[in-house]
Amino acid sequence: MINKKWDVMLEQEFKKDYFKKLGVFIREEYQHRIVYPEYKNIFNALRYTDYDEVKVVILGQDPYHGEREAHGLSFSVQEGVPIPPSLQNIFKELEDDIGVKRNCSDLTDWAKKGVLLLNSIMTVVKDRPLSHKEKGWEIFTDNIIKMLSEREEPVVFILWGSYARSKKVLITNPKHKIIESVHPSPLSAYRGFFGSKPFSKTNEFLENMYGKGIDW
Repeated sequence: MINKKWDVMLEQEFKKDYFKKLGVFIREEYQHRIVYPEYKNIFNALRYTDYDEVKVVILGQDPYHGEREAHGLSFSVQEGVPIPPSLQNIFKELEDDIGVKRNCSDLTDWAKKGVLLLNSIMTVVKDRPLSHKEKGWEIFTDNIIKMLSEREEPVVFILWGSYARSKKVLITNPKHKIIESVHPSPLSAYRGFFGSKPFSKTNEFLENMYGKGIDW
């Protein structure tokens, strides 16, 4: 059980051959390796933000691969672990953009406010980034993006970095807004992430559409 509407939307997806093969692979990986996030947390993004509740999508590539970091939400880490550099840069831009100073690394509150924190690849082996690449997750999450693109109610898609930006082709409904820049990682943040103002741009769009933005 993920969430009521997502369960309905994804019912046929779960029956497809690729997803069944993915399920077998993932179960074996969790039995024989250390894999993140915890098995029970894989679908947290969908669990916390149901289909009809999505106002914003922040797309990541795959989960953080350090101990106790990932918990099923892109860019978010559990409390009590060091804040990763990318998330530190996101918080810096958040403060510079709209004056919100945030120290809590767990972004569950964003998810509950309509921000779908979706990783394209939903699992990873400890200390091995992209270890679950091209096992089926990308098909699944691409189809989630397509389902959201088909929605009549406008959504803001925030795409940071070349990988996330490559998913722009899946967002075909002109009602939606795409906000894109380089990735917030230390390698690229100073080449266009800082100063890109994604939070104020998102809220300006949502306020025009719904009369209310996200309380970041």
